[in-house]
Amino acid sequence: MRKHLLFVTGTRADFGKIEPLALAARDAGHDVSFFVTGMHMLDRYGLTKIEVHRTEGVTVHEFLNQRVGDPQDMVLAKTVLGFSDFIAEHRPDMVVVHGDRVEALACALVCATNYVRCAHIEGGEVSGTIDELFRHCNTKLAYCHFVSSEAAAKRVRALGEPADAIFAIGSPELDFHSRASGVSIEEVRNHYEITFDEFGICTFHPVTSEAASMGRQAAAFFGALEASGRNFVVILPNNDPGSEDILAVINALPKNRFRAIPSMRFAHFSEAMKNAACIVGNSSAGVREAPFLGIPSLDIGSRQNNRSDGASITSCTADDADTIARFLREEWGVRRDRDAAFGEGSAAERFVDLLADPSFWARSLQKEFHDHA
Repeated sequence: MRKHLLFVTGTRADFGKIEPLALAARDAGHDVSFFVTGMHMLDRYGLTKIEVHRTEGVTVHEFLNQRVGDPQDMVLAKTVLGFSDFIAEHRPDMVVVHGDRVEALACALVCATNYVRCAHIEGGEVSGTIDELFRHCNTKLAYCHFVSSEAAAKRVRALGEPADAIFAIGSPELDFHSRASGVSIEEVRNHYEITFDEFGICTFHPVTSEAASMGRQAAAFFGALEASGRNFVVILPNNDPGSEDILAVINALPKNRFRAIPSMRFAHFSEAMKNAACIVGNSSAGVREAPFLGIPSLDIGSRQNNRSDGASITSCTADDADTIARFLREEWGVRRDRDAAFGEGSAAERFVDLLADPSFWARSLQKEFHDHA
C-alpha cells in the first residue's frame, strides 16, 4: 500500500496545515514530496520555501509561478502550465491541496483534467470573499475531501459530492498546536528580536474584492491598535491585491510598539500564539487556532465571515474604533476554555488510517453529482 503523495504548498499558512499530514504519511511508509510555489518563492515574504526544505525524509520540488504584482489570473495560468508539466513527468498516486488559494485551484484543475486523484483539505467552509469561490471550485474538482467539521462535511455534500468521499478529520494544524512547540518563548523573542514583555499578534491580509479600500481599512485598524498603547508582533500580509496599501501603513507604525516580521517558522509562531495576550486581524488563525488555544481574538472585516462563532471571538469592522478599544481593554491576556469546533488535534492519525484502507483507493476517478435526500 505504499503510495506516492504530493503535497502542494504556496504559502506559510497552508504549509502549517498540511505538514502534519505529510509527516504522518511519511512515517506510515508512504513516499512524500512537496510542490513548493507561490509566496514561498518570494524574498519579500521571507523566502519560506526554506521551511519546507527543513522537512526530513521528503522530496521538495520548486516552481516559481509569479513575480511581485502579478494578477491572480496570471498566477493561475502560470501554475497550471508548470504543474501540468510536472504531473506529466512524476504522476503521483494522489495530490493533496489545501483550502482556497489560487495555486490550489490551479493544481486541482490539472489533476481533474489528467485523472489524477486530488485530495482537498478543509473544504466546505464559508468566508464570504473570493476565497470561498475558489474553495468550492476545489471541492468540485477534487477526488476526496478531508474536512474540519461536520458542518463543513454537510456543505460538501450539498455541492453534490458523495458521502463516502468526505472525511471529517479536523483541522490538521491543530495537531501541531496541541503539543509542545519544541521551542521556548525566550528562543522566539531572541530569534525575532521581540522586546515586549506582553504582546498581541496581528495579521491583516487584503480582501481581493475590497482591494481599493484596503489602505483605508488598514489605516483605521492599525490606528486603533496604536491608540490602545499595547504592543504587537505584526506578521506581514500575503501577496493578494491590496497588500501594497497595507504594507505602507505597517511601515509607518512606531517601531518601538510594533515588531513587523515577514514570516515566522511554524514552531515559533505556535509558541508565540500560546504566549500572546490576544490575536487580532483577519487571519484564519484568529477564528480557528486562537479558540482552540483558548486565546481571545478580534476578527476584523469580511475575510472570515461566518467561519466560526466561537465564544472567544469578537468581530467588527476595521473602522469600529470603540469595539477594538473595548476588546483590547477587556480581553487582553484573558484565557478561555478550549474550543474543539475544528477538531481535537488528531487529524493526521485519521488521515493515515484512511490511506491504509484499500477501499479509499478503489473509488472511480470519474466523478458524478450526488443528490442527497
